[in-house]
Amino acid sequence: MSPIIAIKSSGRLIIKPRFFSNIMKLIFLGTGSAFTVGDGNYQSNMILEADSHKKLLIDCGSDVRRSLDEYGLSPLDLQDVYISHLHADHIGGLEWLAFTSKYSSQVTQKPCLHLSHDLIPDLWNKALSAGLNPSNDPTIDLSTFFRIDAVTHNAFVWEGVTIHLFPTLHVVCDAWRMPCYGLWFETNQKKVLITEDTQFNLDGMEKLYEESDLIFHDCEIQVNKSGVHAHYNELRHLNPHIKKKMWLYHYQPGPLPDAKEEGFKGFVEKGQCFDFNKKETFL
Repeated sequence: MSPIIAIKSSGRLIIKPRFFSNIMKLIFLGTGSAFTVGDGNYQSNMILEADSHKKLLIDCGSDVRRSLDEYGLSPLDLQDVYISHLHADHIGGLEWLAFTSKYSSQVTQKPCLHLSHDLIPDLWNKALSAGLNPSNDPTIDLSTFFRIDAVTHNAFVWEGVTIHLFPTLHVVCDAWRMPCYGLWFETNQKKVLITEDTQFNLDGMEKLYEESDLIFHDCEIQVNKSGVHAHYNELRHLNPHIKKKMWLYHYQPGPLPDAKEEGFKGFVEKGQCFDFNKKETFL
């Protein structure tokens, strides 16, 4: 608990304690691309764990039931979920989580869904309503299954930590740009960047790269570039001082390049846990 702070309310001075926390761990339930299958890996969904031991699921993809179970977790362990964008490897498990949380006698509170406000209409109308409300009952909506944190100012507070959203350049069609948001936060006086899905976009990302102490970056390795993800052959030309603090994830099955030889921290492995309380995590 932090020292007390003073807050003015209705002309009076009210003294309230303010809770501060740190994010303790980042756990990769999988590190694969959207179509990862058959190699024992899973889609790149993650868990943030605070020092209160509460957990934030970062994206809820279509294979999250299996990846959570393999790691020994269940919906009972998830108090919060963050959604970066509306592709199935990031939202395909939300119907399962919604039904499981609502109808399980062991779940005492709906999970809180944190996401940019501009994602909410399409998440319900185009992705979830057909399965969660097939009868078009007007009394049923997203809030029936989740507590909704509609992020309107590019940041939300979770367990005392301010987690910032930043738009990424993912899918662009003519003048339309798919809303997609990476994450940036500070813990133990270290700044951590998770790009989520993004093209290689040095002009848009360089400042974040420079300001971060640890970077987890979208990286595809297939021969033919998709055009919607950063490719290893693009990232390998980054400045060496940026590469040495960068981990790579969201890659396809197959042989991996020697990222450490190229100056990166490496490719993240499924189940890998990054403990932010340890200095060596940032070395």
